[in-house]
Amino acid sequence: MQLKRAKGRADTQDMELAMDMMVVFSKMEDRNADSAILERLAKKLDLHTIADLTEETTAIRKLVKRAGQNETTQHVMDLLGKFKQVAGLDDATALDCPMSSKSLQKCLSMLIPHEFLCPITLEIMTDPVIVATGQTYERESIEKWLNSKHRTCPKTGQKLAHLSLAPNFALRNLILQWCEKNNFELPKKDNYTSCDSSSAELIEEISSLIQNLSSSQLNDRRDSTVRLRMLSKENPENRILIANSGGIPFLVQQLTYPDSKIQEHTVTALLNLSIDEMNKRLIAREGAIPAIIDILQTGTDEARENSAAALFSLSMLDENKVLVGTLNGIPPLIHLLQNGTTRGKKDAATALFNLCLNKANKSMAIKAGIISPLLHLLEENSLGMVDEALSILSLLASHPEGHNELGRLPFIKTLVEIIRNGTPKNKEYATSVLLELGLKNSSLILASLQFGVYEHLTDLVRCGTTRAQRKASSLLQHMTKCEHIP
Repeated sequence: MQLKRAKGRADTQDMELAMDMMVVFSKMEDRNADSAILERLAKKLDLHTIADLTEETTAIRKLVKRAGQNETTQHVMDLLGKFKQVAGLDDATALDCPMSSKSLQKCLSMLIPHEFLCPITLEIMTDPVIVATGQTYERESIEKWLNSKHRTCPKTGQKLAHLSLAPNFALRNLILQWCEKNNFELPKKDNYTSCDSSSAELIEEISSLIQNLSSSQLNDRRDSTVRLRMLSKENPENRILIANSGGIPFLVQQLTYPDSKIQEHTVTALLNLSIDEMNKRLIAREGAIPAIIDILQTGTDEARENSAAALFSLSMLDENKVLVGTLNGIPPLIHLLQNGTTRGKKDAATALFNLCLNKANKSMAIKAGIISPLLHLLEENSLGMVDEALSILSLLASHPEGHNELGRLPFIKTLVEIIRNGTPKNKEYATSVLLELGLKNSSLILASLQFGVYEHLTDLVRCGTTRAQRKASSLLQHMTKCEHIP
């Protein structure tokens, strides 16, 4: 029983991973919603430390050199580049481009003793400081890390007992001696003052924008909301500054303002702010979820799409999954899945998958009629949402109510057709759904045999994805047992 439960958990993680990858590769046009899952995805793939990223970069370079660059390797390079940004590394993802002056500088830095390089930027340190764990970093890099609300040591992952930074004078003297001996010029750091002043100006601008959210002038409110939306999209620091300046409560209040464009810009600004983990809790605590659900039902197309994406982002926290379900957020998501734009359908599917990881939400979704639009997506090939539909159906098939609705011959026939003709990922998901249904009802396994699934499962065992091979093998074993049932 423990083994079965462990397998179930692993499969759920596999589906979460696949959904995360689909969201990231969907390249969501003008918004940064995919950044909300990048850090979690990096952790799932064990690509969140500097050592991991360096090793992966080397491996990809070897792969490209051996097999050439194609669409797949470009996807991998793009994703790796995003992981490096999350880790605070500035690195181009192109592996075969001519060497720029910046790249050349990085190559020269290989000659520098590694003790002199900041573990975050991998560049020589000009102002080394020691953190609570005893590790040394460039002051500017570690301050940026700490200002982003991280409270761990980037190199060791240990929680910092305090946030004090002690100058490492001994190391700085060694660096200066080495530079003099090797005729190496340290990078200039004169721009601290200008950086501080520009940061102060930004804080002042954000405070002014937040005040304007209470203005009686419609244009002032709208312009300030648009500007906050753009600032929240640009970088993690801005998202923290807006939250620390008290912007979230004002934005949440503005969700109910009777102007459709202001609602649209506001919900998108909150979507961008929700990328930050702490902001997720703050946005929910301020009571945003009911208002976001209202906009999901009554807003413009873009507002409805971004409301669905915001619910997805907020529901990354388990307590918010429960909250969205309790506040009746699932039916309007299903309505968007059925009647929205293509982008709206994708946003709704992603949010619904995340919400259906919660058992109570599965029951709500089934009662609200989620299965019918999901089955429609399986037939609507032009939308390219077969994987999304099957991944949600796989979650619902494990629920008794979902099993009862899905355990019918037409659906079994559809699954067999997908296993026969679908993409490798389609086949993997369809096999997973069929196995989930068949383990609870052997007659469905026998029905799939009549539809000719056996031959296609044996093909999957030989050349399917790793997970498809595992699922197909389990199905074939179960079929063997079923054949002996009198």
